Amino acid sequence: MSHFTEINFNQQSPRAVVMVRPHHFRSNPETTSDNTFQVQQSELNQNETSIRALEEVTNAVSILRSHGVTVHLFEDIKKLTPDSVFPNNWFSTHADGSIGIYPMYFANRRKERKKEIIELLKSQYRVEKIIDYSHFENKNIFLEGTGSVVLDHINRIAYAVKSNRTSFEALTAFCSDFNYRPMFFEARDKSGTPIYHTNVFLSIAEKFALVGLDLIPDKAERQQVLNLLVSSGKEVIELSSNQIENFTANALELTSSQGKLLAISRTAFRALTQSQISTIEKYAKPVVIDIPTIESAGGSIRCMLAGIHLELR
Repeated sequence: MSHFTEINFNQQSPRAVVMVRPHHFRSNPETTSDNTFQVQQSELNQNETSIRALEEVTNAVSILRSHGVTVHLFEDIKKLTPDSVFPNNWFSTHADGSIGIYPMYFANRRKERKKEIIELLKSQYRVEKIIDYSHFENKNIFLEGTGSVVLDHINRIAYAVKSNRTSFEALTAFCSDFNYRPMFFEARDKSGTPIYHTNVFLSIAEKFALVGLDLIPDKAERQQVLNLLVSSGKEVIELSSNQIENFTANALELTSSQGKLLAISRTAFRALTQSQISTIEKYAKPVVIDIPTIESAGGSIRCMLAGIHLELR
């Protein structure tokens, strides 16, 4: 297979991911102010919550590997990084050999950036350049990786919902550097709170998209997002606000030797209708992963997967 074909084959749906296994997981007390998906953990003591989260990550890694996905697993033994299980927020990788490193809204999330992950990528994949936006934190400007920005890699469109964690200035800088067209818009939950991360509202696969269009209050913006998805060749699966609350858009299409897979949590999958499942199955096999403890922190399986779009050395 040619170099060009290989890059394009992996462009939207990566064959490999980075995951982080936390040893001291908890729902981050700093992030409750703007993450309405986050819930207080049950009466379980903190130690049991940590054990359950570690087991959920271990199981998720095993399931993905059994389906032919390469998983680079890193351990986080620190107690100061409760959200480290969500590495997609601080870095992204791209088929041209670039890596982006991002400015994080909450101070304790900035501690999640791990040099050893970048060194692993440089040792095993062709990394041509690293663009570090973390200096934007000094100006209170933020862009939390592929949480803030959902990328249509093929059509070069960067979808981003306005929020505390997603600043237009940082989005513009990213789009200029990485050659994407920005689609910046508002989306709010049923209580009127801005959606904190775009990737709980929208998932773009190679040939379909999961999206909560009804959460876009402005009719013109709603139509613009829909038109852009359709014109870029995606079959649009519209999700209700209840499905969004159940993380149904927080899924990621992956490529394996078995074909296209859709990594999705059990919570999210149960919220889908049979018709929606049938549409997904035209393009990808759902791989259902049970992560209820981790979801209590306000993110699901897509947040746990930092896709690797780089070419192997």
